[in-house]
Amino acid sequence: MYSIHIQFEQKDLEPIVLNNVAPDQSLLEVCLDNHVELHHNCGAVCACSTCHLYIDKGMEFIEELSDREEDFIDRAVNPRINSRLGCQCILQKGSGDIYITLPDQTQFLGE
Repeated sequence: MYSIHIQFEQKDLEPIVLNNVAPDQSLLEVCLDNHVELHHNCGAVCACSTCHLYIDKGMEFIEELSDREEDFIDRAVNPRINSRLGCQCILQKGSGDIYITLPDQTQFLGE
């Protein structure tokens, strides 16, 4: 089981920790199941970059970056070396702490 520590770039949101998160699901699924807004315009099929996030710590617990995912990360707003797509970050068997930062989601709402 994992603990997912989420920081938000959006100024009005406080950090949260999701405990007892099971493997074999994506970080996008984890966020949505816990009412954490993370856009996913393509329906989680690695065809856009709206579920872009940053893995700050715990990359070893997540499936490796594919060439397809890397292509879409290049299209994301403010990509970094630790950028990933939430739909492609499948939690491996095991347990540990994963620290992520979610970009400001208001950029997709036109706010």
